[in-house]
Amino acid sequence: MVGDVTDDRRGGVTENPDPDVAAYVVGDIHGHLDELKDALRAQGLIDDADKWAGRDVELWFLGDFVDRGPDGIGVIDFVMGLHEQSDGSVHTLLGNHEILLLGTHRFGEKQVPGESFTRSFAHSWAINGGMIADQDSLTDAHVEWLTSRPLLAHQDQHLLLHSDTLDYLDWGGTVAEINETVAGILTGEDLAAWWEVWLKMTTRYAFRGPTGIANAETLLHRLGGDRIVHGHSVISDQLGIHPTQLEGPYLYAGGKVLGVDGGLFVGGPCLVVPLPWVPED
Repeated sequence: MVGDVTDDRRGGVTENPDPDVAAYVVGDIHGHLDELKDALRAQGLIDDADKWAGRDVELWFLGDFVDRGPDGIGVIDFVMGLHEQSDGSVHTLLGNHEILLLGTHRFGEKQVPGESFTRSFAHSWAINGGMIADQDSLTDAHVEWLTSRPLLAHQDQHLLLHSDTLDYLDWGGTVAEINETVAGILTGEDLAAWWEVWLKMTTRYAFRGPTGIANAETLLHRLGGDRIVHGHSVISDQLGIHPTQLEGPYLYAGGKVLGVDGGLFVGGPCLVVPLPWVPED
């Protein structure tokens, strides 16, 4: 699984505490590259030279590499490097902020047709934590790599996605159909369709409240899996605590949904969550 040893955050090494872990998932990074490296190193997934150190384990990033933090493109470059080093064991899903970054790069201040108010990717990017350095450093290689990433995936019986929304179903009835539909949009020039992807992926909280369990069951029934794993919605906001008080992921909706966004950009932890995840007693 993950190597024979792992950093214990105190400079030493210990035996990997859970050799049966099949995969790890990482929530929203938002440009915080140093914190990401520290968290991956603590799990033994990278070495002291910041190179891939996992063996049979799979590592999934659930999107939102950019905006709101100092080095979004640095995060993308680092993850692209891990993907190459791992021979395909490191995977990435698209988050809504990747859509925003790419849409701003492609369409800029061009007005979205059919909107009753003035709308553009550049305006939404600016008011949602867009970083000028990310746009300035974005290359054709980054664009090509990002637009080839899927929106949804399965890891064993886990349904992995970025946003806690049912709106993915508007693009198809299977994971493959949804990924194919959105991939077609992101390789095209239809501004309205791009904008719809951005809007749908900003929605959240579908699995909270009195309809949360039913909504989770609907998505799992349609797309497959036993548990949804998502980022996008900061866990501390859902729990009503300060981000610095958060210690782990959030299992809710009758155990059918696992939230993994620690709120790194507001002072929370960078969560690297093992799958399957079992809450402590």
